[in-house]
Amino acid sequence: MSTETIVNEHNYIFNTLFLLFSGALVMWMAAGFSMLEAGLVRSKNTTEILTKNILLYALACIAYQIMGFDIMYQENVTGGWLPSFGFGIEATAEGATQSRDVDFFFQVVFVATAMSIVSGAVAERMKLSAFLIFAIFMTAVIYPVEGYWTWGAGFLGASVEDGGMGFSDFAGSGIVHLAGAMAALSGVILLGPRKGRYSNKGVKAMPGANMPLVALGTFILWMGWLGFNGGSQLTMNSIGDADAVGRIFVNTNAAAAAGALIAYLLSTILYGKADLTLIVNGALAGLVTITAAPDSPTPTIAALFGAFGASIAFFAINFFDKIKIDDPVGAISVHGVAGVVGVMLVPFTKDVSFLTQFIGIAVIAGWVFGSSFIVWFVIKKVFGIRISEQDEYEGADATECGVEAYPEFVGGKS
Repeated sequence: MSTETIVNEHNYIFNTLFLLFSGALVMWMAAGFSMLEAGLVRSKNTTEILTKNILLYALACIAYQIMGFDIMYQENVTGGWLPSFGFGIEATAEGATQSRDVDFFFQVVFVATAMSIVSGAVAERMKLSAFLIFAIFMTAVIYPVEGYWTWGAGFLGASVEDGGMGFSDFAGSGIVHLAGAMAALSGVILLGPRKGRYSNKGVKAMPGANMPLVALGTFILWMGWLGFNGGSQLTMNSIGDADAVGRIFVNTNAAAAAGALIAYLLSTILYGKADLTLIVNGALAGLVTITAAPDSPTPTIAALFGAFGASIAFFAINFFDKIKIDDPVGAISVHGVAGVVGVMLVPFTKDVSFLTQFIGIAVIAGWVFGSSFIVWFVIKKVFGIRISEQDEYEGADATECGVEAYPEFVGGKS
């Protein structure tokens, strides 16, 4: 066996382990979303939000395996506009740096992340069945199509030499987070706000039931994000790759820390209180912002990017309340607004044009919002997407799942 063959085999094995480990970290983010959302909803809706998160992950895995993966990644296709619609995972390509199965596992956890964003935004008033039907379309078709245009070497993501535009989004500020936020926004518009949320007197506070779960979920997401961004290096063949992953870890952590701190300062200055929910969303917005380019800035610049994205998301939360877009967990602001900021900051550290980045944002947002709106609209007309007013008052735990998360708290409904 030649030296080159031995090196290739070792690289293949190491790349496989690296992506599997990173994918497992990203899968762990499903637990983070579950805990975060369970803490931010009212106690009477806890079981239902947990059920949604488990089932959306399961559905994403099956739908993406059957159809989505082959839409998103197609052999020998660059610069294309219209993907073909195939079924089944293909065999490993000769000379690949890891197996197609490993590629699938690493990508499917990203798909589930995008769908998890939708879960929190439509919380406390959407039918579980309607949410799950939408999850199939989102993970089998909607997300994979824009993924094909970008990461799948379609017309946005392919290089100019290959007939593309050279759009750059390293780990998915736009491709994953903005996409999830646009799917959520379209659903929220058709769904409407929670009963009593908005009135002539202003916005009624509907605080979450469990702040310890919010803090736990945040740290789980923070940790999982290291795999989300670090794993997007995709290979570990050289010292350069290893250094890049180390830099990505440091930059990702710095952006989250700066996002949390700027949210604390803004909360204290504007409201006189250290609001945990705003601090949490600041950290997450910092993470979303740096995701578009965690490999290129210095740690200081990464921190500045995280702080900037968190600041914009902080004010966006109030903006959406003013226009009566009811998002119980702030997902649209954190993932959508900060996602846009992250993508548009890329040209400051990489050789890509602002126009290309803007076009990428417009295409992703337009496709996901438009196609999601159509799917939500059809589901609404055929099955209905909202639970009844009485069921909303009683809580989705009892009416949708038949199991209350906190049964000892009698009369605790709000």
